[in-house]
Amino acid sequence: MYKILIALAATAAMATAPVYAAMDKNAYKSTKKQIDDTFKTDKANCKSLKANAKDVCMAEAKAKQKIAKADAEADYKNTDKERTAARKTRADAEYSVAKEKCDDQKGNAKDVCIKEAKAARVAGKADATADKKVKDARTDAKEDKRDAEYKVAVEKCDAMNADAKSRCVKDAKARFGKT
Repeated sequence: MYKILIALAATAAMATAPVYAAMDKNAYKSTKKQIDDTFKTDKANCKSLKANAKDVCMAEAKAKQKIAKADAEADYKNTDKERTAARKTRADAEYSVAKEKCDDQKGNAKDVCIKEAKAARVAGKADATADKKVKDARTDAKEDKRDAEYKVAVEKCDAMNADAKSRCVKDAKARFGKT
């Protein structure tokens, strides 16, 4: 699971700054149709799968469609607002996939997985917002990102015994500047 999360984080990092180019109306319509056709194909490929694998496949297909449509919209409208919206859509879509993948786990591992997925979503949205806003807003977004990472660290402590958990929480507080 850890490798999956690293791959997801790497994908998110590479995709956080997509290159947008202005698109005319006909190209936009054509792109949207192609996105829908690809979604139908991806959806059909999921039908042969069972249980959570099928759910993950469908979540990935939906996420791919949402991200592609948001990127196409940003290309077509060519505004900072749309580019920010596309990056937020990407963060939400990747969160949906990651959360679905967490369903294969149980107990604390599942809780940690979900917290990591939420932290990645918060970080993605914070990065999108930070790029759009001025310096003061960037500080707020970074604080949101740090808070999300702190929650993940504390959740990981829950799997430990009392003394180790206490030390773990204390270390997390020190690392993330919490009192």
